[in-house]
Amino acid sequence: MNYLILSVCFAEIFSVTASMYFPALLPGFQAEWGLTNTAAGWISGIYFGGYAASVPILVSLTDRVDTRKVYLISAGLGAISMLGFGLLARGTWTAAAFRFLAGISLAGTYMPGLKALSDRITGTAQSRAISFYTASMGIGTALSVFIAGWLTSEFGWRWAAIFMGLGPAAGVVTFALSVKPQKKLISDQQMRASFMDFRPALRNRSAIGYMLGYAAHCWELFGFRSWMVAFMFYSLRLTPPINIQMNIQNLATLILLAGVPASIIGNEGALYWDRRRFITVIMLGSGIVGSIIGFCVGLPFVIVAGLCFVYWIGIMTDSGSLTAGLVSTSKTEETGRTMAMYSFFGLSMGFIAPLSVGAVLDLVGSGTLGWGLAFLSLGSVAMSGTIGLRIFQAEPEINMKGNDASDTR
Repeated sequence: MNYLILSVCFAEIFSVTASMYFPALLPGFQAEWGLTNTAAGWISGIYFGGYAASVPILVSLTDRVDTRKVYLISAGLGAISMLGFGLLARGTWTAAAFRFLAGISLAGTYMPGLKALSDRITGTAQSRAISFYTASMGIGTALSVFIAGWLTSEFGWRWAAIFMGLGPAAGVVTFALSVKPQKKLISDQQMRASFMDFRPALRNRSAIGYMLGYAAHCWELFGFRSWMVAFMFYSLRLTPPINIQMNIQNLATLILLAGVPASIIGNEGALYWDRRRFITVIMLGSGIVGSIIGFCVGLPFVIVAGLCFVYWIGIMTDSGSLTAGLVSTSKTEETGRTMAMYSFFGLSMGFIAPLSVGAVLDLVGSGTLGWGLAFLSLGSVAMSGTIGLRIFQAEPEINMKGNDASDTR
């Protein structure tokens, strides 16, 4: 792996260090603030709402201005949002406001960081760089759960939020030092066109298929990730292990880390087999597990934890493959806008899914039936993503033809 890929991956790990702060501590916030499940889902989901609301603008800008500028400003906003949460959050609305700002920060770092790589790396190395980059987000979110639990136990949740704001600040420094400024890649005529004109991206049938697949994927991914700690916490209370001190945040960290190699290996599989067929099989498999896992909440905790491992690995196996497929079928001058639409489709679902899970739990109750129906909604929607991939058949890959000298395998 070359220096650029490694540095951008580390910058992304730092930038998303605070991403799981609230979901990791969700049971504690519910107890302290008296949050309903719906309110908790709202605070978790609004993070992705901030992403979805701002990503069409921020990622489209990367077709016109240096991606570096967008990334650095957005990562700085992430640090400010955590500082504000630690100092000023008092309940549902103030917490939601700062999580919304954090979501905007993610919109200006995740896909722009990906575009910084795709602009500078070509050939099959590009696909692998993308899979490593998407995996780095998994590392960052896993560390976020661990650090949130550890810092909160040592200093309390307010100081934990303030300290975790140092992560995005480190992302600013790392990205600034490793990514050199780059001139615009499009012509003056293209510059005069509206940067919010998404029609060229939406005329790309193959990209549409990946967008729909990603939307279903994000529904499942962010719905489960936002509620995983609370789900395991509830299961542990039902069947507490004998003579074992179980730290749910540490266990959740291990589960999230298991998704990192799954994402990389999944993209490698997609390179050797038909990409869409591979993604379809994985989506169906993870969707089936998701449809049954909630009904298993009352089983011995070791079984529930094992199912969470299996489910998360299934979810993450197609993550890098979807994004690499999207980039491979987009034209260079439209990559930013295509990524913007891709992110908008996906993170809009990521906004609704945590809220939906919370609403089901409030409506049905936080018992076996409630968790079962809530996670059934995640698995069934995930399986529906295969329909979009099937209807919108693949077009020839544009950005990854042939081998490249920078291939790092």
